[in-house]
Amino acid sequence: MKSVYFLIFILFCSSFSSAQGRKLTGSEVPDEGFERGEKTTSVKDDRDKPSITKYKIISISNDTTYVDTTLSIRKDYAYNYLRKDDFELLPFANVGLPYNELGYTFNNLNALPRFGARAKHFNYLEVEDIPYYEVPTPFTELYFRTVYEQGQNIDATFATNLKPNLNVSIAYKGLRSLGTYQRSLASTGNLRLGLNYRTTDNRYFVRSHFATQDILNQQSGGLTDRANQQFIDEIEEVQNRATAEIRLTNAETKLDAKRFYLNQFYNIRPGNDSTQNGQVRLNHILDFTDKEYQFTQGTANAIFGASFESANLNDEVEYQNVSNTMILSYYQRYLGRIGFMARHQNLNYGYRTILVNEDQTIPNRLTTDIVSLGGTYLKTYKAFKLEGQAAYNITGDYDGYEVHGKASMTLSDSLQFAAKLDISSSAPNFNWILNQSDYENYNWYNPNFDNVNTQRLEVEAESKIYGQISASLTQIDNHAYFGFERTAEGAVADSLVRPLQTDQQIRYFKIKAEKDFKYGNLNLANTIMYQNVLDGESVFPVPEIVTRNSLFYDNYLFDRALYLQTGLTFNYFSSFMSKAYDPILSEFAIQDFQELEGFYTADYFINAKIREARIYLKLENFTTLFQGNSNFSAPRYPYRDFAIRFGLVWNFFL
Repeated sequence: MKSVYFLIFILFCSSFSSAQGRKLTGSEVPDEGFERGEKTTSVKDDRDKPSITKYKIISISNDTTYVDTTLSIRKDYAYNYLRKDDFELLPFANVGLPYNELGYTFNNLNALPRFGARAKHFNYLEVEDIPYYEVPTPFTELYFRTVYEQGQNIDATFATNLKPNLNVSIAYKGLRSLGTYQRSLASTGNLRLGLNYRTTDNRYFVRSHFATQDILNQQSGGLTDRANQQFIDEIEEVQNRATAEIRLTNAETKLDAKRFYLNQFYNIRPGNDSTQNGQVRLNHILDFTDKEYQFTQGTANAIFGASFESANLNDEVEYQNVSNTMILSYYQRYLGRIGFMARHQNLNYGYRTILVNEDQTIPNRLTTDIVSLGGTYLKTYKAFKLEGQAAYNITGDYDGYEVHGKASMTLSDSLQFAAKLDISSSAPNFNWILNQSDYENYNWYNPNFDNVNTQRLEVEAESKIYGQISASLTQIDNHAYFGFERTAEGAVADSLVRPLQTDQQIRYFKIKAEKDFKYGNLNLANTIMYQNVLDGESVFPVPEIVTRNSLFYDNYLFDRALYLQTGLTFNYFSSFMSKAYDPILSEFAIQDFQELEGFYTADYFINAKIREARIYLKLENFTTLFQGNSNFSAPRYPYRDFAIRFGLVWNFFL
């Protein structure tokens, strides 16, 4: 069905693009089906084509770039299901399944608890992931890539201007991949509708989008004890991955989400001159988000303990957040832009019934209204830029605050520095506080969990000569996490997950460096990351070393009609006590019963650029052809085998 929707979408874009395209001169072109020898008349477009810099992509923070049709090794790194560099992520065996995290960034710290099922959110597009367009003519981008067994991965975007100051866009990202193991099907869809408008006098601006997203996964529970050992020993019986024994045979999870977002501002006082000195601006932001997470299972499985139902298990939780933010700001050329912020949020999280146990009554719903006050600041002086934002919850059931600051300096086009400070205090995610399930062990209510307090300092430097380097130090107090229960005998029950909170302070240091070398047509691109958990390693596991190295050849061929890249990419991470995946919660949990042994992978790739099309061919993990595969993405979940995958990214300008 999703393939049918995609076909209709492409036909719509094609017809609409034709209607919006530049008018051609000359007579009509006959159909290509005419017999050879019939006279045809050529058509020439003699109008100047807009510069590619006119095709603008604008972020919600108003950072503006333009459509980039070049081919680089960084584009290769981002050519994946997530459409971004996944260096710090370890994928599962099928596209669309969760990722195990090899590193942490803490870029989205805020003052409120989040919705749970975080393993379902890698492909979830947040507000800041939605771009807005300003284009002179219709623009289309098509992404396609093959998957593992029966399916495809597509991402199509179409943007056009109805007027020079009114741009609209529609985009759809879809995936269906059966996978090589039993019960590993992934099926996802991300539909986005965007609007970018400004008045001709540049006093009123609005950017808005509507997004509907669904992420469905069959759940296998990982390999059984027997199959797990057979995989490690590379027994012939499990070389056909479809015959490997799994723990769950009739379970699946689904995340459904819808969001309407509106960001508008009006310049009450435009300002005295082109510098906008004295400008007064009123900004309003509306964000309505609705999410539903569901775990279903045909028959109960004893590995998760006792259950209230023996068949047709159904755990379903819903969440709504209606947020309204008002910012009144004033700009003065010497002081910068100073803003006062007020925000109201209505939170509604919960289930349909109240659960009464022998020792506890578990409510069905958490609702509250949060009012926050804060401010924003932005100042640019020559090569120096200072920006900040702060908010404090003054009413509501959840205390919290957030502070974000960044100072940056651009000394030249080839040398930039930046320093960031992020501080937050917020309640743990909602599924740590309240959870209900048809499995008895997965019911809890923890209203007394303390706020998680996080402080993060990061410095960055970027140089065309010396590369890029960033270093961060993160401190976490009252860290909340999921862990496994221990039986009366002291052994770990590796299927019984509980929310936990530690009073041990966590201090996490990370340094990451990137540097490319070029000699003639030979290139070496390097990324290396070192991590050290100074305190709290038992509840915050990360590998010490993560590296990626690409050795490749590039050149122009056929009178520069084709640009070619071909070479090898090696990935490696050191051994660590990886988190384990829980299929009921769609969360990762701390465990101490199986170390994830570090391993390297090698991919061979051939990339080519022809006009505005980039073509990708990759032999993934080809070393397993001659040395086998006994590697894991997480306990009980094997890593990917060898696969040949290809696809393209194609831009159309009309």
